[in-house]
Amino acid sequence: MSVKIENLDWMSYRELVENGKSKILIPVGAIEQHGPHMSLNPDVLIPQHIACQVAEHAGGMLVAPSIAYGYKSQVKSGGGNFFPGTTCVSSRSLEEYVYDIILAFVEHGNREFILINGHFENSMCLVEAADRVVKQARLSGKEVKVILLSYWDFISEATIGKVFPEGFSGWAVEHGGVLETSIMLKIHPELVDMSRAVDIPPAAFPPYDVFPPDPSWVPESGTLSSPSKATAEKGEWILDECIEKIATTFC
Repeated sequence: MSVKIENLDWMSYRELVENGKSKILIPVGAIEQHGPHMSLNPDVLIPQHIACQVAEHAGGMLVAPSIAYGYKSQVKSGGGNFFPGTTCVSSRSLEEYVYDIILAFVEHGNREFILINGHFENSMCLVEAADRVVKQARLSGKEVKVILLSYWDFISEATIGKVFPEGFSGWAVEHGGVLETSIMLKIHPELVDMSRAVDIPPAAFPPYDVFPPDPSWVPESGTLSSPSKATAEKGEWILDECIEKIATTFC
């Protein structure tokens, strides 16, 4: 039987979730440019893949349809909103949407949720939604638990050393770089064209933000570092570790 909720009929779903016996995994991403070499949806496809693999490995889990639209792309983490295709929502919209979805699942009988984030900028919006859900459920006499994680926090220094044998420039400039590109080469190689990858030095930003954002801060490619050394093998190393650790931690 599928671990994806949208692939189940309602009676099978009801049986799987009654009395809160299934944990619900909710991938949350964004539609955002990732350079000329890659599709707009890595932030959706990566957490979705991880969620499905975790559910398959751990058992007792179901995967909700992914939330594709995320909070506004920021210059120093996602290149900003200057690029055609980057399609983001406000913090209020994302918070309310996630809040409503989880409460709907609570009404089905579900009591434990794991939000798997694939877009850095989403983090505080998801914190607010989770906090409100728990409080609202408690007012209705229901005890609900929401876990929020970002998959990259499960990547060890040892794996980083393997992926970046010449040195790691840091998470801040990994947008569209080796990590995301390697994972996409592993799970969706048809959405990556390495012949279009732009080899650039890591972006350098001042220690402050400016509004309105300044497009000149962002490399023309939209990537904040070079993806040129990405490989499917590196993607496999990253995914294997993330999936194993998440499944072991929350099974």
